[in-house]
Amino acid sequence: MITRTFVSRPSAGAPRAGAGGHPCQGLYHAPEGARPKVAMIATHYQIDFAEHYLAELMAERGIGFLGWNTRFRGYEWNFRLDQALVDIGVGVRWLREEAGADSVVLLGNSGGGSLMAAYQAQAVDPSLRPPVGHEPVPGVDELPAADGYVSLAAHLGRPDVLTAWMDAAVVDEFDPVATDPSLDLFDPRNGPPYSAEFIERYRRAQVDRNHRITAWAKAELARLTEAGYYDRHFTVPRTWADPRMVDPSLEPTDRKPNSCYRGSVEAANRGDRGIAGETTVRNWLNMWSLSESPCRGEGNLAKITVPALVVNATGDTGVFPSDADRIADALAASDKTRHDHAGDHYFLEPAGARDAVADTIAGWIAERFASGSAR
Repeated sequence: MITRTFVSRPSAGAPRAGAGGHPCQGLYHAPEGARPKVAMIATHYQIDFAEHYLAELMAERGIGFLGWNTRFRGYEWNFRLDQALVDIGVGVRWLREEAGADSVVLLGNSGGGSLMAAYQAQAVDPSLRPPVGHEPVPGVDELPAADGYVSLAAHLGRPDVLTAWMDAAVVDEFDPVATDPSLDLFDPRNGPPYSAEFIERYRRAQVDRNHRITAWAKAELARLTEAGYYDRHFTVPRTWADPRMVDPSLEPTDRKPNSCYRGSVEAANRGDRGIAGETTVRNWLNMWSLSESPCRGEGNLAKITVPALVVNATGDTGVFPSDADRIADALAASDKTRHDHAGDHYFLEPAGARDAVADTIAGWIAERFASGSAR
């Protein structure tokens, strides 16, 4: 049997709300009657991880699991990395001080991969600066470090995944229909299959698009500030257009062709739901900008020296082998392991995929933290 304990706590700068809720909330899963000496914590930028799909599976294998949410659950457009890291620290402290865990392993799943890497990096080398116009969050330089790091079907970082998925053919951010036909991923005259020359131009145009939005956001923030305004919302259209989603010959895997997390790539790209679909000028600079955001993974992975495991899903339609390779290469840990597992992004298929992943993670933990004394 598995027990689930609801955990809720305030955090620096985020007290209990007037309606009663705490900013940090989650569920701790553990074997009934036991206090595991090793526990995992999983957090995402905005997705609710309280009932993460691995939580009960890890608890069944004797490992505590805290599915943890920061104050930004459901509020990605308002995200600030420094505040989120303090909130994760609340969860890590709870595992050590109240749940009785001697060793804490960070689970960086999907978008949470770069978030949990940023947490460990800040814990061992406090260097994060607050966003423009803000003071440092109390406690951001005093985070308790974790003992291990697991990257599971993880993206490289918020700016990185957005740019890789951006439609390079967009020529006007305020007109989702305006298109450069020479870069139109869905024009059969361009492919698939796509030529190496097309891919090179496309990737360069994606980066240019990100930089154009950043230049506009900086100028717009200056204009707003001068006028006495704090921020403004805007949308980023057409962000389901990674060529690898359409052309299965690019980094061949077990993934379904012409498919993304929202089904048909072309339909999703023309829809109204995508990453960065709802953002603000400040949020763009804090989260999505290649040149300004602290939410990129590789620089933080380079500060992780604790044992690390990288798990790649071979049927993932949004994370690809080169992403997992870059994560593994960037990790500074001398003890690092990379595994490929059959499965889609959430390991819903094939049957037994989630159990197989849980077995791999549990075995890796047992080899390093079974005594609960590793630090």
